[in-house]
Amino acid sequence: MDKNMLAGLEGLPEEDKIRMSAMIDHLQLRDSLRMYNSLVERCFNDCVDNFTRKTLQKQEETCVMRCAEKFLKHSMRVGLRFAELNSQAATQD
Repeated sequence: MDKNMLAGLEGLPEEDKIRMSAMIDHLQLRDSLRMYNSLVERCFNDCVDNFTRKTLQKQEETCVMRCAEKFLKHSMRVGLRFAELNSQAATQD
């Protein structure tokens, strides 16, 4: 977990800090799993259309790789933009 997230918990008792830290970790894990599941579902639905073989065909594999790459780049860009906006909001206070 990011140390900056705990900066606002300075005045809390130690047991509350531990509980908040565990809750934040749980939420981050849940969000990561949701993003992963969304990625898998989206790329599978967009790319896989032939179920006659156990393995992916070359074009399906290429499509899945491109889809995953786009999804991750988009997620990273959104995260960076969110961080920029969050930083700007913090400096305005």
